[in-house]
Amino acid sequence: MTRHSLGSSEDGDTSHVEVPSAQPRPQAAQPSTSSSPSPDSSSSSSHHHQRRSSADPRTSSSISRRSTSINWKSSEAGNVSLEKPPSPTRSTPPSPLGLIPTANGAHAKKREMEKAHEAMFSVRHQRWRSPWAIGLLALVASITGIALLLTVVHSSVTRQIDPKGCRMSYLRPSYAKLNEFDTEHTRLASKYSLYMYREQGIDHDTRVRGVPVLFIPGNAGSYKQVRPIASEAANYFHDVLQHDPETYSAGIRSLDFFTVDFNEDITAFHGQTLLDQAEYLNEAIRYILSLYLDPRVSDRNPDLPDPTSVIVLGHSMGGIVARTMLIMPNYQTNSINTIITMSAPHARPPVSFDSQIVKAYKDINDYWRHAYSQQWANNNPLWHVTLVSIAGGGLDTVVPSDYASVESLVPDTHGFTVFTSTIPTVWTSMDHQAILWCDQFRKVLVRTLFDLSDVHRASQTKPRAERMRVFKKRLLTGMETVAEKTAPRSDPTTLLTVEDNSDTIIAQGERLVLRQLGTTGRVRAHLMTIPPPGPPEVKRFTLMTDIKLDKPGENGKLEVMFCSVIPSQPGQTGAGFPSQIDLSKGTAGTTRLACRNAAPDVIPLPGSNKTTRFPFYRDQEKEVLPFYYLEYDLDDIAEQQFIAVVEKATNPTQGFVIAEFSEQSQSHQTAQIGLQRLLTMGLKFTMPAVRPMVTEIKVPSLQSSLLAYNLRLSTPSCGNKEELFTPMVRQYMVEPFESKYFVNVRDAPISLHGVAPYVPPPLTKRSASEDGLSFQFWTDPTCNSSIEVELEVDFRGSLGKLYMRYRTVFAAFPLLVVALVLRKQFRVYDTTGVFITFTESLDLCLRQSIPLMLASLTLLTVATANPNPAGSASFWHWNKSTSSLIDFHLNDYLIGTQDPMFLFLIPMIGIICVGVCTVFNYMTLALTHLLSSLFNLLAFRPAWVRNDDRKKQGGAGFLPSSPRRRMITTAVLLFLVSTAIPYQFAYLVACLVQLTTTVRAQRIAQELQSAANSSFYNYVHSILILMLWILPINMPTLVVWIHNLAVHWLTPFTSHHNVLSIMPFIVLVETLTTGKMVPPVTGRMKHVTSILLFGIAVYAAVYGISYAYTLHHLVNLVAFWLVILHSTADSWPISGLKHLYEGDAEDRKGGKEP
Repeated sequence: MTRHSLGSSEDGDTSHVEVPSAQPRPQAAQPSTSSSPSPDSSSSSSHHHQRRSSADPRTSSSISRRSTSINWKSSEAGNVSLEKPPSPTRSTPPSPLGLIPTANGAHAKKREMEKAHEAMFSVRHQRWRSPWAIGLLALVASITGIALLLTVVHSSVTRQIDPKGCRMSYLRPSYAKLNEFDTEHTRLASKYSLYMYREQGIDHDTRVRGVPVLFIPGNAGSYKQVRPIASEAANYFHDVLQHDPETYSAGIRSLDFFTVDFNEDITAFHGQTLLDQAEYLNEAIRYILSLYLDPRVSDRNPDLPDPTSVIVLGHSMGGIVARTMLIMPNYQTNSINTIITMSAPHARPPVSFDSQIVKAYKDINDYWRHAYSQQWANNNPLWHVTLVSIAGGGLDTVVPSDYASVESLVPDTHGFTVFTSTIPTVWTSMDHQAILWCDQFRKVLVRTLFDLSDVHRASQTKPRAERMRVFKKRLLTGMETVAEKTAPRSDPTTLLTVEDNSDTIIAQGERLVLRQLGTTGRVRAHLMTIPPPGPPEVKRFTLMTDIKLDKPGENGKLEVMFCSVIPSQPGQTGAGFPSQIDLSKGTAGTTRLACRNAAPDVIPLPGSNKTTRFPFYRDQEKEVLPFYYLEYDLDDIAEQQFIAVVEKATNPTQGFVIAEFSEQSQSHQTAQIGLQRLLTMGLKFTMPAVRPMVTEIKVPSLQSSLLAYNLRLSTPSCGNKEELFTPMVRQYMVEPFESKYFVNVRDAPISLHGVAPYVPPPLTKRSASEDGLSFQFWTDPTCNSSIEVELEVDFRGSLGKLYMRYRTVFAAFPLLVVALVLRKQFRVYDTTGVFITFTESLDLCLRQSIPLMLASLTLLTVATANPNPAGSASFWHWNKSTSSLIDFHLNDYLIGTQDPMFLFLIPMIGIICVGVCTVFNYMTLALTHLLSSLFNLLAFRPAWVRNDDRKKQGGAGFLPSSPRRRMITTAVLLFLVSTAIPYQFAYLVACLVQLTTTVRAQRIAQELQSAANSSFYNYVHSILILMLWILPINMPTLVVWIHNLAVHWLTPFTSHHNVLSIMPFIVLVETLTTGKMVPPVTGRMKHVTSILLFGIAVYAAVYGISYAYTLHHLVNLVAFWLVILHSTADSWPISGLKHLYEGDAEDRKGGKEP
């Protein structure tokens, strides 16, 4: 009784497969799918059987072993050969291609083999199955999978696409190479170069005189990518800042931009390259700082302190290199205190094809997390470091913007993640490269850099807390809970004098609405009394206008101030105020107010009217003027008594102003709706006709990045009145800081970067008020018209979100299908002796093993799910807690999320991978047939050659190569791997050799259609498919190696030279070039093959995406096992291994090695 391996209770191994027999079977016993043998061939086969049974009794073809308890035994039903009597000295397994004549045999033996071939061909022809054939179940599953894949791809490029709003930047760049930074400073100077940026027409020399800034390009990036940012900095300082005396007193100077030429190194795929760049940059910073000490190249004021640190800008993988610098041994302490990254994948590596890149990420992230988990600042080496990650959003199709999150690395006191669509005046997503040249973004970034700098300090930057305030002020909307309001607590700037009996005081509870300014022909002040804070209702003040608010002393059209009454004292004057506004008209009864200007807290919003389409304007489009918005909780302005809205326009001016106090119960609502109900029924609500100007709706269940939505608003009716502005919507999340604006909105596509697959949980626990997605609605409250709002899931658009989050799944998950298919092929082969085709095995697997595997993986996800959500672990950095309380690898496995809502993704991905594997199988078949046809054209045979001679010539296609050549080739290849070339190069060579073997096997199987030839072809074809699925994992490292050769960097890798990582592949491939078929095994050892392939399938699904590089080593283990099986063709293992390279001429004559 045959024993099955662990987890092998699946569809029967003998389904649709006949056991080849030496005797012709009755016609009634033939399967309906097999072709019936002709009467002539049947009689010939019967005659041959009678002759063999009387004169040529054959011994069993089992594989013997001396002094062992393991029963290594080939199936008696497998590959029965009738061509040659058994050797008198040993029992050998028949060759799968034993029907092919060889050049070394005698003429008589050739004729005997030819007769045996003709007799056996008629029997085995019924077992030959076209590799192109596919079962109905496999066909349906493959079509379904490809249809799903095409739907996902189509959705990703057509639905839920963020509009592009970047304007082009212009510049006049030049670069000065710092040749003195040579090999005396670093061993990598012969590979990399350091440059200094100079703007033509502004910078006339290469002397350093400002604040040093280092730009680090990303994966395959150029040092010239610094030019848009550096050019804007040079022009802004030259045109604006140097003419402002306040900037000099504040310590602001020009920025000296340095950039590095990495020769477009491919950093994302190779960990050693990442470490090399970090090592080089630390030495570059040391050299840059030394320039400011050299009076020959420095043009700084000698009274200023010498710089001790450099501001670092990193794009893409350059941001990871910047963080890596701080953990390198040659890092100079405190030489980096400010890091700004753009589209950098901080959370996890973009791909996990290289073990070193995975290890480097782990070391970097563990170091940063451990540093910020320290209780005391003295124990934290990163206490002075701020890290801000800027993500491009949905338009970035190179790196998922979810990976740009730093919430799992740094606390909010030291950094945050912000999206470009959030940044004021930018308001647009941008792709991976546009984030460098986008004009509106580079302007904000440059102004942020100047605000950070302070040459009066040795660090050249402000203290950490002040730097964080600058980042929040410049990069956040100002409506976040972390935004600081400075105006109400600032010093008074204006003395406002009004009449005691003024009718401009707005009654409490009323709304101030101005549809036009300057209608009275004089300056007017509208005073709104600030209500006392506290119960019963929490209130806030909001104001919005399309007119720019004046700063103190400016003579514009509108100014907003927070005022308090000054007690009247005899002889008091307003000499202490920089600005005075007297509206008393010289009357005796007046009130004097000390006012603070609100302009520092103004929040720019996109303009929204009937002609606007987007929150931005593009090149060649009319500029869209923004709105200006103020928002305060009563606690922020409780120390003041009035809010003064001063109309300075004396002539009629187009513009509006709306200001009001609103109760939180009317302006804030929380939709307590579950995700399941939202998926089925959607969310509908009505904003009443009497409502505040700003209404906020929070939906806590909207957190996942995998779902997209559609938001619809009904058109408000204003009757005879003209609408002041059209509805505007802001969607936002608190962590990370992502906001999107929709102007003149009727329909809005909603997508977000919230809880994403494979992204580690944040360091801190999110409060209930921070969970979910929120919507802010700005509507004209004067219309007195209700608005219907509807939110529903966009299912087709949600499919497109799977592309960016799960595209790397195709590096691992299809291997689950290939491993199960190959496992089924071996199980059938060990039982019947016939190695079935890939598609036939796929059809069998789809009946039970693949569905069971996908169901088991789904149940595994449910069973291992953490009862606490990813972000619910308690973590407080300044107590005695450590980061070990959070499992940062919680989302590394399977589909990267434990949300049961997305368990359907496992079978969905499985079906897609079935379709992908089927297409890949047919592509491989087409390639082998094409190469075979080309070979036939090159080896043209005349049409008058006899058919028998054609078969003889066709067999010559598998003449084994010289044993000496194979041994030399293998030895040379392994020697090169151990010294100069990475093993990935040898693997590519092995794949090419295997492709050649498959082409030769295909030609023979097509010309000499037999079960033996077909089995061998199916075997080498499946091995080729398995190897080709591993090839993409090895290619990136190979590309890096070739790139290094191209730039004349000949230093070998410190890794990737382990010969054991490639030797089994080489030996197996060389063995298959001889035409040797792996012997079938029916003993206990056959379970080893099944267990190995089953283990690869499980590992590929569970860990393959996060640790794809290990798949090569697992398949390498399978290759090693197959080499052992091939060696069992002889009685002794040592002689069997020797036989792989030495061969036996007598055996080849008998068909062992065609």
